[in-house]
Amino acid sequence: MLLLKKNNQNGFTIVELVVVMVMIGIVSTGFYMFFNTSINQYLTLQKEGMIFGDLATQSQRVATVLRGATDITQVSDNDISVYAYFSPNDEFVSFIHYYKNATNTKLFADVTPMTANPPDGTLINASKETYTIIDNLYSGAGVTTFIYLDSAGAVMTLPIADLHTIKGLQVTLSSPINSPTANGNETISLQVSLRNRKTNL
Repeated sequence: MLLLKKNNQNGFTIVELVVVMVMIGIVSTGFYMFFNTSINQYLTLQKEGMIFGDLATQSQRVATVLRGATDITQVSDNDISVYAYFSPNDEFVSFIHYYKNATNTKLFADVTPMTANPPDGTLINASKETYTIIDNLYSGAGVTTFIYLDSAGAVMTLPIADLHTIKGLQVTLSSPINSPTANGNETISLQVSLRNRKTNL
């Protein structure tokens, strides 16, 4: 007698394979979305941190220069001209003009060195240099770069007839941030007491 041995064919059906592939796709998509969101959030926070760090550094730099100003020659809401040491290593003060560009998107400083401290020195106009202090400046409604304070710390109303009555400044700098985690801009405001000493920083 010839016995026929039937093969036991165990395996996956097409339906089972499709279900497994769909499940793998769902899990993979979930992992991708999670890691992609985490990376984007990390990059956004890193960008915000860099903007805030640069803003803090430049704000402190402006405040340091103005704190050591020996004289103020012109003031307004968004620009100021002073005699001050732009660098701690400077031998003499320079004539420094902080101002915004025409579109209020950048803050510049024109620095003109002098042959000696006032009243003896004269400006070296050929050596005048322009520095970009803030390359991406936010200038929204109500944002004033410079606020001037009297000896009591009260805000002075412009125009100021006697610039020698200015005893302090409030410097406010802001940069825009386009991200879901920020409110549109980062702002730093520093209050500066003018020392008015004709000494190096």
